[in-house]
Amino acid sequence: MSETARTPARLSRRRFLKTASSVAALAAAGGLCRPAISGAGDRPLITHGVQSGDVTLDSGMAWARTDRPARMLVEASTTDSFKVIHSAVNVDALPETDFTAKALIDGLPAGQDIFYRIRFQNLDSPSIVGPAQVGRFRTAPSERRNVSFTWSGDVAGQGWGIDEARGGMRGYAAIHANRPDFFIHCGDSIYADCPIPRELKLPGGGLWRNVVTEEKSKVAETLAEYRGNYKYNLADRNMQACNAEVPVLAMWDDHEVTNDWYPGQIIRSAEYREHSALLLAARGCRAFREYMPMRESPVEAGRIYRRVGYGPSLDVFLLDMRSYRGPNGRQQETAAGPDTQFLGPAQLAWLKRELMNSRATWKVIAADLPLGVVSGDAVAQGDGPPLGRELEIADLLAFIKHAGIRNTVWITADMHYTAAHYYDPNRAVFQDFEPFWEFMSGPLHAGTWSPGLIDNTFGPRAVYQKGCSAEQGDNLAPCFGLQFFGHVSINGASQVMTVTLKDVQDRALWSVAIEPQFNKWSLGATPRRRSL
Repeated sequence: MSETARTPARLSRRRFLKTASSVAALAAAGGLCRPAISGAGDRPLITHGVQSGDVTLDSGMAWARTDRPARMLVEASTTDSFKVIHSAVNVDALPETDFTAKALIDGLPAGQDIFYRIRFQNLDSPSIVGPAQVGRFRTAPSERRNVSFTWSGDVAGQGWGIDEARGGMRGYAAIHANRPDFFIHCGDSIYADCPIPRELKLPGGGLWRNVVTEEKSKVAETLAEYRGNYKYNLADRNMQACNAEVPVLAMWDDHEVTNDWYPGQIIRSAEYREHSALLLAARGCRAFREYMPMRESPVEAGRIYRRVGYGPSLDVFLLDMRSYRGPNGRQQETAAGPDTQFLGPAQLAWLKRELMNSRATWKVIAADLPLGVVSGDAVAQGDGPPLGRELEIADLLAFIKHAGIRNTVWITADMHYTAAHYYDPNRAVFQDFEPFWEFMSGPLHAGTWSPGLIDNTFGPRAVYQKGCSAEQGDNLAPCFGLQFFGHVSINGASQVMTVTLKDVQDRALWSVAIEPQFNKWSLGATPRRRSL
């Protein structure tokens, strides 16, 4: 049977929106749940759209927020008519989670479009159920087929919030238009340390006019203020439309808490009344986990790093370069120790083990930060042999080489420009690794910077890069078009990976096709269903 025959057609945007509107209208009329006749004020409402995430062969997470204590009712089907319900689950949304709820939908068929609808039930009057909203995701395939995903990071940074007259967060509309199987958010999903002013002046004249909220009027310190940052972004119509159809694999970096934070840091800024980075991180992490449709780790509460398998072609390794690092500013050590940690011993051991166990053709390592762009907050410490945090990365790269792990590709964001870096041991000071690609793309909706300096420790070469020019200066507003994301497609037959760097107009700026190297077990392997 051909792949076309096996794969149901994707839902068109017009048909999807028509279906979603119809379901909501039926729910409002009582056609779906036959609620008791009551005033609209009694019916719990969905406040910030629906979203899904961490999709695997047979499951995915579903998320929504309501306006009061209520029970989230989730139903899933392989058809937009919901004639046959494959899975149903209920989760309470209470004040303790800011009325957010997320649920695991499991027992689903592989390689299928899954439609899910979410309603909220009044806890005081269970016969009263609010209107439904519909979302869609696609489960991972059990055999090799074409797979695609996008990635980016950096949203609502440097004071550039939602200017509705300029189309809002247009980067999400561009991602949505690509219809990827999922989107990897590489961090800085909010800027908790960047208040949103009412207006910002633009170069050459003109004003950027933001939507403003109380929670975004100052740096976030309380749990309510961190939550308010997510609610601000989720108010954007482009983000809501994208979330409803494109699952997200969410990571974090520093701005989900505060700029360049590390565990144990004491924050000296006068903007903060709370000076413990660990206390702020605890609140920021809680809000992140409440508002992102990610699975919770059964091993470590609050753990963000994890592996998400998407069929025999792809495993994604989502890293956390923030929570286990040593202090910034002390990275000239030549021997590994607590101050040189970046991933930390437990996460590094996990990553090595999971890379070894992976039977997917491609192993995509999604990182918060690039490996070769020099920054006091990142890995690279300047030209020369590995120092400080570079020691941990050198150990990892050598392990990948000697363990015979093939087809690793790194993706990241953070630096507010887009680039393709090719790491070549023949150009490097440290040479005990196999060549690999690293692709960087962002911001999705924030200020744009000029390309940074790369060092020679691991021999990166900037094959392509695009950001602000020297004349434009850093922190260029989103309306000037230098907003970026990356698109990856894997051909099901050849397993060739094509990486394309794109801008907010969905224009392809640069592209490369990477041939896979096959190990003896790579051909004909059947993926195992595994927990994250």
